[in-house]
Amino acid sequence: MTSTSTTIGELDTRRPAEHTWFRKFLNLEPINLLWLAIFLFLLVLVAAPIGYLIKVSFEETGTGVFTLGNYISAYGRSRYVSGLVNSVLLGLATAAVCVVIAVPMAWAVSRSNMPMKWLAWAVVLGSFILPPYLTAIGWILMAGPNSGWLNWGWMWLTGAESGIFNIYSFTGIVLVIAFNAFPFIFLFTKSALDLISTEMEEAAQILGADTFRTTLKVTLPLVWPSILGGIIIVFLEAIALFGVPALLGIPARINLVTTQLWQFFGYPLRLEVAAAYAMPLLLITLSLIYVQRLLLARKGYVSQSGKGGERRPIDIGGWRWVLLGWCFFIGLLAVFLPAGAIVQASLSKAWGLGMSWDNFTFDHYRAILFEHSLTREAIANSFTFAAGAAFIAISMALCVAYIVTRKLVPGANVLAFLCMAPFVIPGIVLAIGFYAAYASPPLALYGTALLIILAFTARFLPIAYGTSAAGMRSINPEMEEAVRILGGGRLRAIRSVVAPLLKKTLLGGWLLVFIPATRELSAAIFLVAPNTRVMSVLIYDMTEEGRFEVVSALGCIILVSTTFLVWLGFRLVGRDFMLRER
Repeated sequence: MTSTSTTIGELDTRRPAEHTWFRKFLNLEPINLLWLAIFLFLLVLVAAPIGYLIKVSFEETGTGVFTLGNYISAYGRSRYVSGLVNSVLLGLATAAVCVVIAVPMAWAVSRSNMPMKWLAWAVVLGSFILPPYLTAIGWILMAGPNSGWLNWGWMWLTGAESGIFNIYSFTGIVLVIAFNAFPFIFLFTKSALDLISTEMEEAAQILGADTFRTTLKVTLPLVWPSILGGIIIVFLEAIALFGVPALLGIPARINLVTTQLWQFFGYPLRLEVAAAYAMPLLLITLSLIYVQRLLLARKGYVSQSGKGGERRPIDIGGWRWVLLGWCFFIGLLAVFLPAGAIVQASLSKAWGLGMSWDNFTFDHYRAILFEHSLTREAIANSFTFAAGAAFIAISMALCVAYIVTRKLVPGANVLAFLCMAPFVIPGIVLAIGFYAAYASPPLALYGTALLIILAFTARFLPIAYGTSAAGMRSINPEMEEAVRILGGGRLRAIRSVVAPLLKKTLLGGWLLVFIPATRELSAAIFLVAPNTRVMSVLIYDMTEEGRFEVVSALGCIILVSTTFLVWLGFRLVGRDFMLRER
């Protein structure tokens, strides 16, 4: 009996100890329950779509049996292989063009005495405001074979029977993407140049080196890691973009990864093959992002004296006007000409008849805003879906940033990893993952507003988290502890202290998610249904039908709304809200 009693007593005293961690976690502390809820939501938002995409790529259609046949089908034809090769070449060519465009501009703004430096910033801002697919439409209006304005002007001047420009070409695709992507390299390069003292350059000039040689031998090697980081981002942006390759590449019969993925979604749907075809795109992205982080982790510029030194503008004489002309030339090609072509077409009865009072009309705007329910619904959907995604993303990001920076629970860095994971997932791959995970029964969310909002949330969650984490690091935790001393909980501290102190940061993060979400095409094209179409998808559909006047009017609405939101961000958050750490 004694032995038995002892055994039971030992079990009684041991049982609570075995479950102490579980009871401690579920001790009704709201922050623990919040941690668990966020973790589960991020699994649904990020991990499940990609995991399901990988799973589907190894399943036989209709049976779910393991197979490598999808990969054989995806890369068993030379056309499909050429699509991957063409995309890699597109990324490399675009990155090279962006370096030629952006590095001289960045050097001129950061190092030289070039006048009107605001012009370079205006060009960078304009490239951000103008979505890539609208840039492509503007260049179609200007450089379409035998119909664009530039070709008409050439034929009128020379008497030739045909034009010399053809935007429907590999070169045209590279240039249009580069006109929108060069700000990445500009910002990376300028940020690095701003951290480097001019003392070494001045020493090189004292020893007899001219400005060009000094820049080539001293300055650029110091910022090369940052330039290379920008090159990687541009490369990934180019190979994952859908709008420009679809608008310019499909008519030219140039097959690329993104357009081939879109064709797999035609009839009959080949989801498993599409999933397999998307895997190399995902692997390339993961590999290059890893390389980028290694490069940017080691600084390519140091001060041997231990001091930052001075940064004095370099007098480059007459070359300052050459650099100013370069900035103006890039602005003309990247922003002013395509935007001007879109505005002109939106105000014309027929864009090909040129500018005249007889051809002038506001009918396209009136039809979009007051007559056509389809366009009104698309506008409303765009802003509603973007607002919902921005609200969810910034709310999730704030909670995760608070938990991670305050180290409230063990393993909090897992939440940070899940928030930043979509950064290394191309938007088009993420969209296919959402389709694979949630489009079929039992959920059957294909074409619903919920699926699109969740996809947009996942797509831009890294921006929201980067902004929120940067803001959280600037707040002293002592103020939150004061709330707790007075009897408030963690959630009360977030609501009453953290959120008010970060209101400008959160507003900036909200705008940084909302603005690109209103123009998103690569993810939306795979997830929308007829009743949930957004402006970007409607523009793509109308462009295929040749309705350039209506498309241009809808594009102008996007430009005006984006410009207003950027102005609002400048006024309410500050002039650097688009450059905050993210």
